[in-house]
Amino acid sequence: MDKFDRAILDILQRDNRTPQRLIAEQVSLSPAAVQRRVAALEAAGVIEQNIAVVDPKAVGARVTVVVEVHLINDQSAVVRAVKAQFRAVPEVQQCYHVTGNGGLILIILLPDFESYETLSTRLFADNNLVASFRSLPVLDRVKVGLTVST
Repeated sequence: MDKFDRAILDILQRDNRTPQRLIAEQVSLSPAAVQRRVAALEAAGVIEQNIAVVDPKAVGARVTVVVEVHLINDQSAVVRAVKAQFRAVPEVQQCYHVTGNGGLILIILLPDFESYETLSTRLFADNNLVASFRSLPVLDRVKVGLTVST
């Protein structure tokens, strides 16, 4: 990646709907060159997705819970299986495998706490691969973003 790719990424991370002609003007390239570079960044996996950041409350997800999950052990088969389980759950917005106590951190969005109780029973309490979990209900969404400094 060169300075042009980085500049293009900075613009797209702020608003991925920015027209390529405006990006071209801002980075001093032709629109065709910007189009080729964006396509190359997508093909290389640098740009993984083009998404919209949605206000959860506006779509009925009024409860956010951060969950710390500790597994029964750190064996790769256990970790792979749990990752696959959590990946398949739409309410799990984000999931991170972390070091330390050997586990995962999840960000879960739900309509209410009753829904969280049902989900946590299924995903954690009744899951033979989970040793323990700790729920941290979120009081206020202070900052949300997916921008990566380039």
